[in-house]
Amino acid sequence: MSAKLKPEPTIFIIFGGTGDLNARKLAPALYNLYLDGWMPKQFSIIGTGRTKLTDEQFRNNLLNDINQFSRSGKTTKAKWEDFSKNIFYQISDAKDHETYKEFGQRIEAHNKEWGVKANVMYYLAVAPEFFPIIASNISKAKLAEDPDKTRIVIEKPFGHDLESAKELNKLLAGIFDEKQIYRIDHYLGKETVQNIMAFRFANSILEPIWNRNYIEHVQISVTEQLGVQDRGPYYEGSGALRDMIQNHLLQLLCFIAMETPISFSADEVRDRKVDVLKAMRKFTPDDVRTSAVRGQYGPGWIEGEEVPGYRQENKVDPNSNTETFAAIKFFVDNWRWHGVPFYVRTGKRMHQTASTITIQFRDVPHLVFPKEATESWQQNRLIISIQPEMSIRLQVQAKRPGIDMVLNTVDMVFDYKGTYTSDAPEAYETLLLDTMMGDQTLFMRGDQVEEAWDLIMPILNMWEAKKSLNFPNYSADSWGPEIAEALIARDGYHWFTLPVNGKKK
Repeated sequence: MSAKLKPEPTIFIIFGGTGDLNARKLAPALYNLYLDGWMPKQFSIIGTGRTKLTDEQFRNNLLNDINQFSRSGKTTKAKWEDFSKNIFYQISDAKDHETYKEFGQRIEAHNKEWGVKANVMYYLAVAPEFFPIIASNISKAKLAEDPDKTRIVIEKPFGHDLESAKELNKLLAGIFDEKQIYRIDHYLGKETVQNIMAFRFANSILEPIWNRNYIEHVQISVTEQLGVQDRGPYYEGSGALRDMIQNHLLQLLCFIAMETPISFSADEVRDRKVDVLKAMRKFTPDDVRTSAVRGQYGPGWIEGEEVPGYRQENKVDPNSNTETFAAIKFFVDNWRWHGVPFYVRTGKRMHQTASTITIQFRDVPHLVFPKEATESWQQNRLIISIQPEMSIRLQVQAKRPGIDMVLNTVDMVFDYKGTYTSDAPEAYETLLLDTMMGDQTLFMRGDQVEEAWDLIMPILNMWEAKKSLNFPNYSADSWGPEIAEALIARDGYHWFTLPVNGKKK
């Protein structure tokens, strides 16, 4: 995006303005956009909630949040005063029609003051059951009449299953044009995720080998040390498959597997991602039994601290059948990827918090070196690390210094911290700016959401219908259940993990 481009005057109406998402992510992101000169000259942030607060109280709450969670550190008095004069609060009930009349009055007041018709962003930072209520009330109040000036931003989960996702898409399509709907997945705003596109399509050396002839398999792994903590009620209705694989991990898979788009336009990029989902092999009951693994963490120790198992977490069913770990083998049945397995895994209370994509290349067709030279032989790998470090590394074989011919693995590394001096923006900064600019490239389209749900429904249905008899089946601070290792070991591979602090964990 050109540094000369700036959004038009914008009004943000944040439903759930007193909630955790606004405190930790949205408010700090908007403040950092302001500091970096990306916010329009005329903007307004209107937080809503049922808590009784004055504008000043709401501003003070956000000041504390920004000082705690912003990547730029604590605010300065002058900057905060200039930014906070654009922050307002409205006591509201999302179910009350009068609330939306007040929104209309505020929007008109800003338009009159600024002498221009502003873009209006309705950000739904609320529980999913409020999505249809808020969208319908926006429509009834005639606050979505101009498709060029109004947008709605919806957090995940977008639906609880395929049927509910279709219902929500149908409801939204009756109120908004698709170009107004921003289904947000914060993973797509991460700098390294975006760099997958640049890495793949801006370098001619990669395209000839980015296919089944040279790539043996792909791994996508997103693991967390944290447990569910105070999210028990939400997680009981979700689980790892809904919470992570249906959205985050399938999105990463699409970036790796997609064909080269004709242009960088939003719909062209999203068309290619939908093509991947449509090409993915559907699961039969036998496939679910052999290619999908679930797990649930038990008690254990994390960094010297004793932690409870999932069933002992607050407001979790002591006999819960909810999975906190999932590993699945996918196939993309097209010419580029036919026969190449894509292994994905995600889990809580794992040994390490990390998000990595590993592309393992096929072995050399003929080994010319003597056996003693290749004792530590390893196939070439391309590893894209999203967190905790942001890097792209190519692992190749090279001669170790010395008289003897001995080969070992070396890393050719592109490291963000070592290459760039400026901080990478937080994911929400990128995505909020894109909503203001009207760029939907990094947002999911309705058909994409439905294809992703359609793909995992056989697994969801089977897991929910059949209670696991061996939960919990992995301890905290492990790499998940043993059957997850067996899933990939049957094909002759193993899960790859990056070293942490110089040591392999």
